[in-house]
Amino acid sequence: MVNSIFHSRNLLSGKRKYLPGLLLLLFISIIFLAFSMAGNDDFDIARREVLLRRIGHEILLQSGDSTSRVLPVKKIAENEYQIRFENDLTFQPDSLVNTTQRLLAKDPLARDYVVNVLNCSNASVAYGYAISKNKKDDIVSCIGRRQPKACYMINIKFKPTGIITVRNEYFLGGLLFLGFVGFIFLRPVKPRRILPESRHAGLFTLGSMSLDTENRKLMIKGNTVDLTKTETRVLGIFALSPNETIERSRLQKEIWEDEGVIVGRSLDMFISKLRKKLEIDPNIKIVVIRGKGYKLEISA
Repeated sequence: MVNSIFHSRNLLSGKRKYLPGLLLLLFISIIFLAFSMAGNDDFDIARREVLLRRIGHEILLQSGDSTSRVLPVKKIAENEYQIRFENDLTFQPDSLVNTTQRLLAKDPLARDYVVNVLNCSNASVAYGYAISKNKKDDIVSCIGRRQPKACYMINIKFKPTGIITVRNEYFLGGLLFLGFVGFIFLRPVKPRRILPESRHAGLFTLGSMSLDTENRKLMIKGNTVDLTKTETRVLGIFALSPNETIERSRLQKEIWEDEGVIVGRSLDMFISKLRKKLEIDPNIKIVVIRGKGYKLEISA
């Protein structure tokens, strides 16, 4: 039990030496994954342009034109596109609104956008509306007035909440995760006062005595006192925290819980036996802390 505690501490200490490298690796991985999403940009843009051409196609059909072409969709700004037509057309505002909403619903990044229908001659706005992911924020008016036949261009401007925002949120989430990992592993731990140890991890110095937990022995001035397995475990816990109160419940839990049985009187019995074996050194004794537990007192 005592040795396993030391092995765990040494293992944690060894892992902390590699933590900076691990955090750096995680940081690089997050950056790589975040920006590898950029590889989807071209695909998403191409898919959006297909949907915009489909909008133009259906607007022409609604105008009664099944033969003229929808000209290539033009990207006029970072998040703004223009649908142009080969011939003049007419459109019904409510049909235009329904068509754009139905088709752009297939674009997961097109949640908020503004549509303006412009006159080709002077770029004045013939009709416009705004669609939001929150329906109550939609701005749609004059849907019952059919527009005269003319040369129109349809500009659709999307709110930039797409790929860039997703990538930034992913990157920020990664940084928060790294910060959390760093906090867990690098947070200061209250140092536990531990007696000096020799190179042998299971050897403790208790006043004029030496405790060898591996061989279950107490050594003093050339004399050796044998300990049982349980006595060694109990004294080993005290040796890790000399002159500190050890709660009775903690001793019971660490010594007997693994065996599935906790007997209150058993602890008192082993404490009594240890007291007799420690009598060799009057500067070392186990005292009762009423209402709390026990303390291994080592006088200077």
